Amino acid sequence: MAYNPDAPLATLADLQLAYQVVRKSPLCVRTPMLHHVQDRMEMKEDMDLHLKLENMQITGSFKVRGLANQLAHIPSSVANKEQSTITMSAGNYGKAYAFATNQLGLKAMCLMPETAPENRAKVLQGFGVCVEKLPTPELQVRVDQYCEEKGMHYLHPFDDINLITGHGSCGLEMLEEVPDPDIVIVCCGGGGLVAGIAAAVKLTGQCSSTRVYGVEPEGANTMYQSFKAGEAVKDPTVHTIAAGLAPPMAGSNTYKHCHAFVEDIILVSDEEILDAVAFLYKAGLVVEPSGAAAFAALRSSKIPDVKGKRVVAVITGGNVTPQELTQLITV
Repeated sequence: MAYNPDAPLATLADLQLAYQVVRKSPLCVRTPMLHHVQDRMEMKEDMDLHLKLENMQITGSFKVRGLANQLAHIPSSVANKEQSTITMSAGNYGKAYAFATNQLGLKAMCLMPETAPENRAKVLQGFGVCVEKLPTPELQVRVDQYCEEKGMHYLHPFDDINLITGHGSCGLEMLEEVPDPDIVIVCCGGGGLVAGIAAAVKLTGQCSSTRVYGVEPEGANTMYQSFKAGEAVKDPTVHTIAAGLAPPMAGSNTYKHCHAFVEDIILVSDEEILDAVAFLYKAGLVVEPSGAAAFAALRSSKIPDVKGKRVVAVITGGNVTPQELTQLITV
């Protein structure tokens, strides 16, 4: 199925089907939930806090959930290796894409911004992915060109409906362990994860009063801007320490789902994100800046009305090297 930027909202049936795909997929694992950690995490407000550890997912982030479901819907020409897949990413989606296509023996190409560190390109190349670096404004143009001229199959890194419902598996998995959360907090870059989780939480019917918040960096707040504008917006000026949360646009499908199912978008500073990374590390969790945004919003008291509430925060990624950690934080 080709990427559709105007897909209908996911249904509960869509999410449940995707959850079965993810559960059966060898590409994914069920990630741990840390329960009742408010005392250990020294939260300022009295709450019942649970942490969903997607930093312990295969490839170190939640991204492979969406990919498992995307790849379950590829045309036979791709599955038979007659047609190549293509995507664009410099971060966790690219790593998950490389791992997944390698495991399935698919032809794969990834376009990266020329500013991406060389070691990220080498990781993908190690999985057999053809990597091409380009200036960021040219990435989508080149994807479209390759799809038109070479017949490649585009896997969108955050806005594809199959990816969104695949990410929704995290929400359904979460509800099996915390069936009645008052508040769920999820990082937001392009919005695929928070869109999927929020849809899962709301469409089950058991959590009608649950508030789902997306969290963005102040310097990369396209979903926040989209909420204000009433439509998905682009912003090529994004800049943040949380590079995985900094696409220069919100997705049209992710915005539509967030508008329908997300309470609000909360902004955190880079300083608050780095404080969360350091705090989580001292608590025994290795978390990259992008993966710590939801916890940063909670730790900095930016989520409203948490006192006495049952709260789930999603820790979304742990792809950070010891060298990078020492540059980011003082422990």
